[in-house]
Amino acid sequence: MRTPYGLEIIENCLACPHREERLFCNLSEPAVKALAAITSSAAYPKGATLFVEGQPARGVFILCNGRVKLSTSSADGKTLILRISEPGEVLGLPATVTGKSYELTADIIEPAQANFIARNDFLNFLRENGDAALRVAQQLGETYHLAISEMRTIGLSHSASEKLARFLLEWAANCPEEKGQVRIKMTLTHEEIAQMIGSSRETVTRLLADFRRKQLVQVVGSTLILRNKADLEAIVNS
Repeated sequence: MRTPYGLEIIENCLACPHREERLFCNLSEPAVKALAAITSSAAYPKGATLFVEGQPARGVFILCNGRVKLSTSSADGKTLILRISEPGEVLGLPATVTGKSYELTADIIEPAQANFIARNDFLNFLRENGDAALRVAQQLGETYHLAISEMRTIGLSHSASEKLARFLLEWAANCPEEKGQVRIKMTLTHEEIAQMIGSSRETVTRLLADFRRKQLVQVVGSTLILRNKADLEAIVNS
């Protein structure tokens, strides 16, 4: 079923075409049926917020379509984007499992579908389904490793150009390469890219212009083309 946001809504978890390839969704049929019984689904426009940093955890969101920006803010209003969540991830997981407040803010950056499960229902589901509990542990481990990678990018990079080059390469990691080029649908603003690499919007704008002059990248509308991965990798490894 199509929505005003152009999403193809997944109405039945058992019939989901992506189920086999997603860590938490790839459960036994009885487990998926039990999960569907406690799940409520909704479509969200770009700019919607699923939960806010410091808010008491009320449950998890299973992201079916779209992408979500996970960020944290300081007392003086500075924002750091930790990562962009992809379809199949369970959002709000650490806070829901521990019973603490959400540690991040989750903002929709493109139209999305997310299935919500209330905390008590989710915990009861994990108690009764050992395989699902194992998948939760696996995702928590992946989240930890992603956080370490983000800290390495921000803390150990020697320059802003290295941070930006590393970000572009990581963003393109799962995109196919054609004739030596990689096309990325870039839905992030320069400000959001800056928040991901711990820099300023002005620096990101200047560096992207510099990368274009050096023919490392090309921008066509909302598509960013990596024209020379080797030279970007050289910047990272310099």
